[in-house]
Amino acid sequence: MELNRRGFLKLSGGAIGASIVGIGLKPAQAYAAPLAIQYARETITICPYCAVGCGQIVHTQASDVINIEGDPDHPINRGTLCSKGSSIYQLRHNKKRITEPLYRAKGAKEWKPVSWDWALDQIARKLKATRDATFMTRNTRGQVVNRTDAIASVGSAALDNEECYLFQKLLRSWGLVYIEHQARI
Repeated sequence: MELNRRGFLKLSGGAIGASIVGIGLKPAQAYAAPLAIQYARETITICPYCAVGCGQIVHTQASDVINIEGDPDHPINRGTLCSKGSSIYQLRHNKKRITEPLYRAKGAKEWKPVSWDWALDQIARKLKATRDATFMTRNTRGQVVNRTDAIASVGSAALDNEECYLFQKLLRSWGLVYIEHQARI
């Protein structure tokens, strides 16, 4: 069958008319599904991945992260997130996530789980011992320096300016002079 323009229009009109009669003109009803974040707790935070410090809104429900989105009111990212920031869900829900401190004794090949109290106590003891063993009150010219050159610190991109300031003050009170931050490296 050869179909010309006039025949195509007749055939199309007939098909449309038949479908209208078959379907009817009754309007369809739409139902809005409730939002998954409707009863969730909203927390404003900063992305922990790089030193940019993008703002995020994290929605949690019963200690489960259910949604992560960029904070539109944040001056750095204005609601956008990179691929790492948008995948922050995996930090909380990851089967390979380490949830307890691990310790490998000197000469051992295996890591073993230890308690938080034991791990923090060991860190504090070793930090204090190193500081006490290497603390110098005066340099070679006799000037008062009150410092240790044996301990250094590299900060975290997950800290905001106020937290970095307080952390830096803590480290300086211990006598550290080698204090760096990820944003500057």
